[in-house]
Amino acid sequence: MNLKTIPLGVIGVALAVAGAIGYSLAPEKLWLVALLEGSALLFLIIFFVVHFSGLKAFSTRRSTRMGANSLLMILLFVGILAIVNFLAARHSIRWDLSENQNFSLAPQTHRVLRSLTREVTITVFTREKDPGYQSYKERLDSYRQANPKISVEFVDPERQPKIAQNYGISRTDTAVFESAGRTVRVTAPSEVELTGALIRVSQDSKKRVLFLEGHGEPSLDDRERTGLSSAREILFKQGYDVDTLSLLKEEAVPDHTAILVVAGPRRPVTTEEQERIHTYVEKGGHLLLLIDPDTQADLNPLLKQWGLGVGPGALVDLQDRLAQGDLTSLLVRTFTEHEITQDLSAAVLFPLARHITFDEQVGNTWDYVPLARTSPNSWAETDLKGRVVNLNEKEDIKGPLPMAAALAPKVAPEEGKPRPAIVVIGNSTFATNAFVNFPGNSDFFLHTAAWLAEERNMMSIVPRDSALRPFTPNPLQERALLYMQVIFLPATMLFSGVMVWRRRRRL
Repeated sequence: MNLKTIPLGVIGVALAVAGAIGYSLAPEKLWLVALLEGSALLFLIIFFVVHFSGLKAFSTRRSTRMGANSLLMILLFVGILAIVNFLAARHSIRWDLSENQNFSLAPQTHRVLRSLTREVTITVFTREKDPGYQSYKERLDSYRQANPKISVEFVDPERQPKIAQNYGISRTDTAVFESAGRTVRVTAPSEVELTGALIRVSQDSKKRVLFLEGHGEPSLDDRERTGLSSAREILFKQGYDVDTLSLLKEEAVPDHTAILVVAGPRRPVTTEEQERIHTYVEKGGHLLLLIDPDTQADLNPLLKQWGLGVGPGALVDLQDRLAQGDLTSLLVRTFTEHEITQDLSAAVLFPLARHITFDEQVGNTWDYVPLARTSPNSWAETDLKGRVVNLNEKEDIKGPLPMAAALAPKVAPEEGKPRPAIVVIGNSTFATNAFVNFPGNSDFFLHTAAWLAEERNMMSIVPRDSALRPFTPNPLQERALLYMQVIFLPATMLFSGVMVWRRRRRL
């Protein structure tokens, strides 16, 4: 027995494979891997020295050269594939061809990700068979690709119960966001939930939003159609701290209040309260007024100090309204160029609204921008009950009329001082539970809140979820569809059929 009879090459290759398997299974045992790979290298060198003459003769054959060329081509092709895969892994490009752009992040989410400056760890407790697993994976992959500071780990609570117990997980499809000692949990893989959690966990403090109470305003705790519980939940998901305030009990609006919301008061707001609200704005506060028609809350003394006012009656629009709705159910599609309205793509539904006025002589130091207007075929109806609703040029006010407006100082305040801002909307019902989920309503509400709170990265996050977005026609569009479907298309088919019948009859 000599060295030529020992399968040195086979032993060397086997040791090399064993070393690779050992490294994948136990990477911490580097001494074992080094021993296996070193032994493999030794056996292969001995094999080459012992069989040198045979290898030399084998390499000079024509078949060997042809085989070597084929092997070289295969190796080059494999190398190209490896390089392409490496570049694709490091610099991947994705195309979203889904109908609703279900796998694309909203522009607002991209702004949040670009502004993220610290590490965020996301631990998702879910199983592959759970309904939320795939949605979490697809969306969080997009988040991770957009910002490398985000790290994501998926944990199966059944296979790793100790980790789930340490986090206090009681249900699957739960994601835990952690950053700098802050923790936020979400239980739904929607983009709104995930981005809202990312905002909350990456900030050291929350913007505070206070709703004025004590005048018959809708309650934040009311889950009925007339309540504001959905609006509060929407604000909370965007990272705001939401609470109530009574200026009948408090002598001033608390410091560090990002937004003071006066939403649909029914009873009069006292003079003392209005003075406290005015003082808050003059110090750099941000005020959101939602004022309905036909209420006893007289806020005109407060509004006049800034040149603002609310007109009489209720707005009627024969063009921009719900097709089967009341004449006062406005479906607003006309917006002015402003930060609040720049990303709005859906119409906003105002069930019953009044118009906003502005006196430039009184408010000459303020920059007034009407945000939404009625169509030219509209007016402010001053008597909805006394007669048939139609335009009376002597009593009513002809449109188009603004129903929402933003106000900010023309001159920027001194450095270090906050800049006051006011938004007045002639309706509060659009933000109630019955209407806030209408396409466009939540976006308009959140855009307004983000502008007032000076949170440009928290402008309304338009979700890319698969959702039914019904087409809501106005009366003109409804008539056009009726004529098209009931008259034009059947007539076209009938005419075509007659022409084909006459042509065949002549044959």
